[in-house]
Amino acid sequence: MQTGGPSGGCIPADKIDLPVDYESLTGAGSIMGSGGLVVLDEDSCMVDIARYFLSFTQEESCGKCPPCRLGTRAMLTILERIVAGQGQMADIDTLEEIAQTVKDGSLCGLGQTAPNPVLTTLRYFKEEYKEHIEKAQCTAFVCGELISYHIDSDRCSGCGACARVCPVKAISGEKKNPHLIDQDTCIGCGLCLSTCPDKFAAVYRRSGELTRYENQKYPSG
Repeated sequence: MQTGGPSGGCIPADKIDLPVDYESLTGAGSIMGSGGLVVLDEDSCMVDIARYFLSFTQEESCGKCPPCRLGTRAMLTILERIVAGQGQMADIDTLEEIAQTVKDGSLCGLGQTAPNPVLTTLRYFKEEYKEHIEKAQCTAFVCGELISYHIDSDRCSGCGACARVCPVKAISGEKKNPHLIDQDTCIGCGLCLSTCPDKFAAVYRRSGELTRYENQKYPSG
C-alpha cells in the first residue's frame, strides 16, 4: 500500500494490520499526508512506483534549497536509469545517501518527505531493485526497456493478425505458418500481444529470465 499521496511511502503486505495513525505510519517510513491510500498488487513494479511519485515531487520542487532542487533530480535520474536496465549496484547506496540528504537538508515539507517513496521501496522491496540491475528483469512486466515480445511457434496458427497491426513491420511469416518477431526492429508497443486471438495466446512477453503468457489457460511452464 502507498499512503499519504506522492510524498508518502510504500508499505508491504506483511504490515496489513498496521494502524493508520501518524505515529505508526511514520515508524514504517510513510506519512498520513493527504490521507490517500493506494493498494498495489503483483502487477505493480515498486521501482517504477518510486520513479513515478518522485517525478511529481521533483517537478513540484520550488528550487529554493539545493538539497531538494538537486537531490530530487539526481534521484530521478538514477531511477530512470534503473528502470531502463542501465543501473549499477552502486546506485542503490547512492540513492539511499541522496534521499537521506534531501530529507534532512530540505527547508520545507515537500523536500523533507519527497524521498519517502524511494526510502521505503529500498527498505521493503530492495530485491526488486537488484533484479532490475543484476538480471535486467522486471517481475511485474512494467518497465518497457526490460521487456521483449516473442511468438510461440507451437501455438502460432499463422493467422497474420499480429503482423497486420505491427507499426514497424517487425513480424514476418507465411500464412498458416508460425510467425517471428525481429527483436532488432521491434519497438515494444505490445500491439501484437493484444491482437493475438485468445484461443492461441501465441504472443508472450519476456523479462530477463521470466516468461509471461497473458492467457492463463496456457501456463508458461
